[in-house]
Amino acid sequence: MSFFDTIKQYHAFEFTQFFNTVTSTDVERSLAKNRLNTFDFLTLLSPAAAGYLEAMAQKAHQITVQQFGRTIQIFIPLYISNHCTNHCLYCGFNHNNRIARRRLTLDEIEAEAAVIASTGMQHVLFLTGEAPHFTPMNYLVEVTRCLKRFFASVAIEIYPLEVEEYRQLWEAGADGMTLFQETYDQGVYQRVHPAGRKRDFHWRLNAPERAAQGGMRVVNIGPLLGLTEPRSEIFFTGLHAKYLEDRYLETEVAVSLPRFNQAEGNFIPDHLVADRDFVQFMTALRLFLPRAGLTISTRENAAFRDRLLPLGVTRYSAGSSTGVGGYAELLSSGQTPQFEITDKRSVAEVAAAIIAHGYQPVYKDWDRIE
Repeated sequence: MSFFDTIKQYHAFEFTQFFNTVTSTDVERSLAKNRLNTFDFLTLLSPAAAGYLEAMAQKAHQITVQQFGRTIQIFIPLYISNHCTNHCLYCGFNHNNRIARRRLTLDEIEAEAAVIASTGMQHVLFLTGEAPHFTPMNYLVEVTRCLKRFFASVAIEIYPLEVEEYRQLWEAGADGMTLFQETYDQGVYQRVHPAGRKRDFHWRLNAPERAAQGGMRVVNIGPLLGLTEPRSEIFFTGLHAKYLEDRYLETEVAVSLPRFNQAEGNFIPDHLVADRDFVQFMTALRLFLPRAGLTISTRENAAFRDRLLPLGVTRYSAGSSTGVGGYAELLSSGQTPQFEITDKRSVAEVAAAIIAHGYQPVYKDWDRIE
């Protein structure tokens, strides 16, 4: 059995019809529960639930404080390669884009790590495009070992791997992985991924489970909001997280909510998500998944991220660069980011904002004992 079996159960489900039948009584009944079932979750994603946003936010805040305290873990992304064989229509690293391609050497990665570590950051996430011939396993293992000398936690956001390959990176020092399905709608998935390794929907869908089987302590999933109808997309994201939580009890499951941002190629998404809807989706996820981490990236602007602090979020990226390198050296004028950042504050500035809102920025919450 895989999570695709759960997706198939909703193949003929009429989401729009369901949402249109949800009443205020339904919303109040779901909000009153301590543990939500799948239809309670779907109810809180409905347009009718938008009128209960304050109540959802208050309950999301209470649950998060109970589970995580008033803390926000902060991490920083490090792009080590933008070589990619995929043709994702929405991505600046699209194989068809005429951009400068680069892979950092181990010496360059060490220089980047030293600068990042000087900020106090202890959680790093390294990222690549999907081009294994440019970033093979032996390279990824050496990158992991290099970064582990500088950071308490090293996580990966790379192409999907086999179970044994995830285990190799775990043994080298990696403890977490992020991989976004982008969309759970197979038809849309095929349209926005017209060519490349990423076109294999099932191989990508099952990668978080393989990572858990390979020993990864944290598995982080998410959609790219904007590619398809967002309410059903968040529903499947929540179900996917619950599927992983129920089967891998020793794995911390987290959900990211990346919202479409401008990238090279001028892709125009079909379903832009308003701020109010974003808050509804995030708080509904928190009520459905009390133990899951919720990650908000620098795709969101500084003022909006600050307003989200008490509403269920547990992890923030900070001081981000989405081009290859960018910490030890200035990016050249020809450097193309994977997507545009809107919160451009430094690590120190993000930490100060977290403190100003009554929360504690957590630079380190993990030590690996060999």
